[in-house]
Amino acid sequence: MKFKDLFQLRKTLDKKTSMILGIGGILFLLSVWILLSTPFFDNPDYMDQASIEAAIKSGEIENAPNNNPEKIALVPRSSLPHPLRVFTAFGDLYTDNQLIQNAAKSIGLNIGGYIKAILWSLPLGFIIGLIPLFRGSFHRIVNAIRFIPLTAVTVLFIVWFGIGIPMKVNFLAFGIMIYLLPVIVQRIDEVNDVYLKTVYTLGANAWQTVFTVYIPSVLSRLSDDIRILTAISWTYIIVAETSGDQGGLGSLIYRAAQRMGRIDKTFAILILIILIGVFQDRIFAYLDRKFFAHKYQNKKSHHKVKHLKEEGVFDTIMDFVINIIGWIFLAIYLILAANEFTGFMGGKLLSTLFGDTVWAIHSVFLTIIAGKIYRIVNSKKSNS
Repeated sequence: MKFKDLFQLRKTLDKKTSMILGIGGILFLLSVWILLSTPFFDNPDYMDQASIEAAIKSGEIENAPNNNPEKIALVPRSSLPHPLRVFTAFGDLYTDNQLIQNAAKSIGLNIGGYIKAILWSLPLGFIIGLIPLFRGSFHRIVNAIRFIPLTAVTVLFIVWFGIGIPMKVNFLAFGIMIYLLPVIVQRIDEVNDVYLKTVYTLGANAWQTVFTVYIPSVLSRLSDDIRILTAISWTYIIVAETSGDQGGLGSLIYRAAQRMGRIDKTFAILILIILIGVFQDRIFAYLDRKFFAHKYQNKKSHHKVKHLKEEGVFDTIMDFVINIIGWIFLAIYLILAANEFTGFMGGKLLSTLFGDTVWAIHSVFLTIIAGKIYRIVNSKKSNS
């Protein structure tokens, strides 16, 4: 790609250029962070030990001042810690604050909220979007609910569900649902009339139209909307976990970072949340390519055969890596799930890590197992 192409409006970047620019952007931000947080300048208020003792004897000062660092950075370390200090904070969080257990509780809460939100939103969205009676009655209400400040309704969920994990899961599910429900109705309205006229011509009834046109079309578009809501759900998790100290990354930020003045731990937890979110996004992207492969066929330029081959190789490698990781996680889950019933490892590790949201982990992996069995059975049928 030529240099001038980088400044063309909406110019599509090839995989190699996009990766190089992405790495360059990360290195640039890291360099700025290091520059702002590295001590370069002399501190005018700094006093060594000998000067402090002499000033006390002469009566210039009564008590020894805080031993400020000799060098100061552009941004005080109390506001912006150095990257190395943030990196070492991960070790402190692991040894002092049970980082793994808190991260597992937040992940379980996130997955549980997503499962409930999707189970609530899909049937309600299709009913409101397809049936005129319910659309006329509730469509405006659904659109208006989006303006509810969710932080203000936390008290209501505490009254309804108590202070435990069920309250937090339902609060998170509600926070996702109020954005997901109007999107489902919108996706129903966007279904192409050509497909509807085709199935009507073939004599399809209402139920056949729903199952053969509406559901596949809506789900293929809705997968992108669910990926976007992943980031929003982590915001609501922080709000939910600060209501009652029962663990989680949100509670850890307040307990071990802000309340104790450890700004480096705050940065470390935020970076961990970003990494978890990126990993979740990659999983959603992988599943989207697997279940809705037709969405990506039109995005590939048929004029550039070389670009098609490069993109295909890259996607193949990523799919292979994610598939291997998936089998590894599945094997680990089967061992831990067997341990939940037999206790051969000396304790129920899944229940210890995920607590009351362990049902969400079981739901995800049982769905994956069912999907893999379904694919294996279908492949055998096709081969025979």
